[in-house]
Amino acid sequence: VRLVESGGGLVQPGESLRLSCAASGFTFHYYVMKWYRQAPGKEREWVAGVTRDGGVKDYAESVKGRFTISRDNRRKTVTLQMNSLKVEDTAVYYCKAEALGSDNAYWGQGTQVTVSS
Repeated sequence: VRLVESGGGLVQPGESLRLSCAASGFTFHYYVMKWYRQAPGKEREWVAGVTRDGGVKDYAESVKGRFTISRDNRRKTVTLQMNSLKVEDTAVYYCKAEALGSDNAYWGQGTQVTVSS
């Protein structure tokens, strides 16, 4: 099982980044996909989630209107489009796969996003 995030980097406030998470080794379309982030010295927090068929998406209030989550079940990828980035969005971003009705879950290794002027 692998979840590999990519797309992180250093950007200025107001700019955009697109994170991707590539999945392998499990039945991707059976899993709800989520993005989390963890800033230095803070707890890991949920950012966004998308249902198995991609039909329902939900966001933390702090990113609503700026971030968009999407998934491609054929390519087994989930993306997080991040617009209007703020300094407070700086964190390591992780993707997570969750199986409904069980404790089965997988995490990626994370990708660093730094927003700084």
